[in-house]
Amino acid sequence: MRKIDIGTDKYTSVFASDHPQHNANHTYMVFDRLGAAIQTVKFQKGAILEHGINGVMNEDLIAMVIDRLESFQDSPFKCRENALAITKLEEALHWLRHRTTKREKRGVEGTHVI
Repeated sequence: MRKIDIGTDKYTSVFASDHPQHNANHTYMVFDRLGAAIQTVKFQKGAILEHGINGVMNEDLIAMVIDRLESFQDSPFKCRENALAITKLEEALHWLRHRTTKREKRGVEGTHVI
């Protein structure tokens, strides 16, 4: 497994599988600071129309983080940094959706056609 730089190892570490397909990793594991596995995230492997739905999409995780940060913004934990992070995540979601829309218009969404 390959370690992902998340900026700190104070509480958790993230690792990617050593078996990328289509130039991307599909499985990530999060460990606590003692090395115990906390969570495994499995991303979609292969085009949906060719392989069916078999994992989460990038957009799914971004939407979850936006929702979580918005919840903090409705609490005593509200801060400028959360607001900025939400804005950037919403922008990321916008551009991923824009890419999908373009692929839908070309009739290649859900396939490996470039």
